[in-house]
Amino acid sequence: MSEAHLFAIGVLLAWMSGIRVYLTVFGVGLAGFLGWLDLPPALEATQSPWVLGVSGVLAVAEFFADKIPGVDSAWDLLHTLLRVPVGAFLAASTLSADGDLGAGMLATGAGAALASHLLKSGARAVLNTSPEPVSNWTASATEDVAVVGGLALAFAHPWLALALVGAVSLAIAATVWMLWRVVRRGLRRT
Repeated sequence: MSEAHLFAIGVLLAWMSGIRVYLTVFGVGLAGFLGWLDLPPALEATQSPWVLGVSGVLAVAEFFADKIPGVDSAWDLLHTLLRVPVGAFLAASTLSADGDLGAGMLATGAGAALASHLLKSGARAVLNTSPEPVSNWTASATEDVAVVGGLALAFAHPWLALALVGAVSLAIAATVWMLWRVVRRGLRRT
């Protein structure tokens, strides 16, 4: 695979870690463990049985925590400190042939993870203003499917996945901005 493809995959992994960090690490590790991918040396740690076990258990915990309004926001706040460095590590690891992580790719990964995490958190903050739980469950399930599908698409067609992530991110940002304006106007009236 060319460096350009690896760069795209690294950015995508960082973006997905901003949404579901444990599921992303588990998916990469599982793909390497099962031989579906030849992981770069710096990412080989993700296929360790210990990393797979811990990330799998935490992915299940995140799956359930993310379905409960209020708990999901607390979970996101707590994991803000984790998602960004893990995204940076995943991005830099994809381009690391010798195990050394480049500062430029670390910064790119941190930025992608932070951007996707802020989009997710912003969307969830707006959704949590709704009294019914269905919108929260739908958003959470969509995030789960997006990360699993995103992992598959990232490894098969990284450029298509990157274009899709960019378009979806812009659409989510515009939607959150518009919804936030509506909520803010409603709060001013009351």
